[in-house]
Amino acid sequence: MLAVSDEEVVSLTAGTCRLQPDVILGAGDLPAGYLEALVDRYSVPLVYVPGNHDPDMSGYRWTARGFVRAGMPAEPPGPRGGISADGAVVRVAGLTVAGLGGCIRYSGGPNQWTEAAQARRAWRLRARAARRGPVDVVLTHAPAAGVGDGPDAPHLGFACVGKLVARLRPQVFVHGHVHPHGRRPADLAVPVPGGEVPVLNTVGYTYFDVTPGGDTSGVSVQERRYGA
Repeated sequence: MLAVSDEEVVSLTAGTCRLQPDVILGAGDLPAGYLEALVDRYSVPLVYVPGNHDPDMSGYRWTARGFVRAGMPAEPPGPRGGISADGAVVRVAGLTVAGLGGCIRYSGGPNQWTEAAQARRAWRLRARAARRGPVDVVLTHAPAAGVGDGPDAPHLGFACVGKLVARLRPQVFVHGHVHPHGRRPADLAVPVPGGEVPVLNTVGYTYFDVTPGGDTSGVSVQERRYGA
């Protein structure tokens, strides 16, 4: 599995990386063209959530006539062929992914949420996940509060995301948003009853293995690039 976010890594699309992912996870703030180039390069499905620097992806609805927004035909601005997991539970290549895009509200930009609004979205996602069975990956843009978030207002994490991860108990929690700026972030985990869920800040990229339906002991990181 290849997870990417926030910073483009040229070697991924230039053919110099010898990776063979089954799925690409996009954790936000990457151009649609870059994500589409990754899909073309590796010929695998893409599951993504929007970041705070991505276009506003709210209000789109799938109908028999295609996507509509406010009752009018409109194509969502995300990568073509990608599967949006924002507020959704999707199953691809045998893996179940629960996603939640956006970051804490700090300005008037798109894909920003107050803690209360994101908590309502997380509650609905948890209900959807309960109907789909065990979740393998929780994919978000912003981190959980106190688990790899930043000290400044735009990079604060969501408390509700930590609670969501603890409730769903996925094999791994993948996020972006917090740039390493040349440093190597510490490996963190979200505590859950009887154990913990490993956390991957995937700014740049992370290439790792997950066995569908397995547990956290089955997560194996093969290669990482901490930023571009």
